[in-house]
Amino acid sequence: MNEAQKTPHVGRSIFAVLAGSIVGAALSLGTDVGLHATGIFPPIGQWMSSTLFAIATGYRTIYNMAGSYVIARLAPTRPMVHALVGGTMGLVVSTVGAVATWNRGPGFGPHWYPVALAVLALPCAWVGAKIRLMQSRSLPKT
Repeated sequence: MNEAQKTPHVGRSIFAVLAGSIVGAALSLGTDVGLHATGIFPPIGQWMSSTLFAIATGYRTIYNMAGSYVIARLAPTRPMVHALVGGTMGLVVSTVGAVATWNRGPGFGPHWYPVALAVLALPCAWVGAKIRLMQSRSLPKT
C-alpha cells in the first residue's frame, strides 16, 4: 500500500479517536456542570463526599464506554484497536490528573477517585468497542 492509500485511514482514525474522546468528555463535564448547578454536587472546589465521587465514577464509567463505542463505530478499520488507543489516552490523562492532584486538599477528592478513573479507562474502552463489535455482527449484510 502506498502513502496515498494510507493517508485517508490515518485521518479517519484520528477523527474517530478524537470524536469519541470528545463525546465522553463532553458528557462527563456536562453532567458535572448540571449536578453542580442543581445543588446535587456542592460548588466546584468545595469538599464532596465519597458517595458523590462514587456517583461521578459511575456516570464517567458509562460515558467512557459510550465514547469508546463512538470511536469503534467511526474507526475505518480495527475498531477494538482504535477504542483501546482512546482508552490508553484516558489512562494517561487520568494518571496525570492523579499525580497532579495528589495531596492537594479535599477539593480534589479522595485518593481512590483518580486511581479508579485510571484503572477503569482500558476496561471501559474494551467494553464500548465490544458492544459495537457485537452490534455490527448482528446487523444484516447489504
